[in-house]
Order: sequence, then C-alpha cells, then structure tokens
Amino acid sequence: MADDWLTLEVGDIAPEFEAELTDSSTVKLADILAGGEKVILYFYPKDSTPGCTTQACDFRDNFGAFETSGYRILGVSKDSAKSHAKFIEKQGLNFDLIVDKETDLHQKFGVWREKMNYGKTYMGVSRSTFVIDTDGRLSWVGYNVRAKGHVERLMRELGVAD
Repeated sequence: MADDWLTLEVGDIAPEFEAELTDSSTVKLADILAGGEKVILYFYPKDSTPGCTTQACDFRDNFGAFETSGYRILGVSKDSAKSHAKFIEKQGLNFDLIVDKETDLHQKFGVWREKMNYGKTYMGVSRSTFVIDTDGRLSWVGYNVRAKGHVERLMRELGVAD
C-alpha cells in the first residue's frame, strides 16, 4: 500500500473549506473561527454502522462539555443528506453532519486513503479527527482512530472536563 498520502500534523494550517450540511445550508471554516469557536472535525465511514454510531453517540453525550470549552463538533462522511438526517434523528445527535459525497473534504484532510480488507485493496475513509484552533492551526490530529474510547481520549488530551 502506498504511504505517500497527504498527512496533516499539529501546527499545520487547516485547509479552508465550505461544505454542505444535512439541511443543505453551508458551513465555512473561516466563519466558525471568526466567531471565536474552535472546531472538532471528525471523519467517519458510514452513518448508522456500529462503530460510527458509537463514536457519534459519544460526541452527542459529551456535547455540553465540548461546547462549554468553545468547540463546535462537525462530523463528515460520504453519506447523503437523507442518510445523515435519518442518523441524526435516530440517534438524537446534537451537532451538524457534513455531506461530502464527492470526497472533496476527505481529500483536503488526507483521510481518503488506500485500504486493504481480506486481501482486497480499495479506497476508503480513514476514521480521523482534527481539532482546529481559532487561529486556524491544527492543535490535535488523529488518523486511524478507534471509534470506541476515542471521544474520551480526545477530551482528556484537550483538557475538556465532562
């Protein structure tokens, strides 16, 4: 497998983006940062799958602590707005999901990568999280994170109290 994929690191300037949310409105990174919020941008493979549901519900359950600490949570997958809407409703998610069907945002952050499963090579998302500070710099980067326990670890490393 190739290992020459774009890999962002702590201290890098986060790629600017404007993306579509579930309700078809748009979100711009520059606008969020200008409003004084930090961003937790997490990429996950698929709505309503076990690992992705666990991760989303962990963010949901700790939303208040992140919000109090000045973070806005945004989840990103290739799923459609309709799929996101069902996922949000079924799980009671209290944060926005970005629709990235063409993987443009995935590619900007280097999470659309070659993967291997049962000997077959394919392109897919590497479950990853990026924390973007108000100055636009990445203050935390995690590629290939595990769904279970990830939010707890992130809170501990960012000093977010639950």
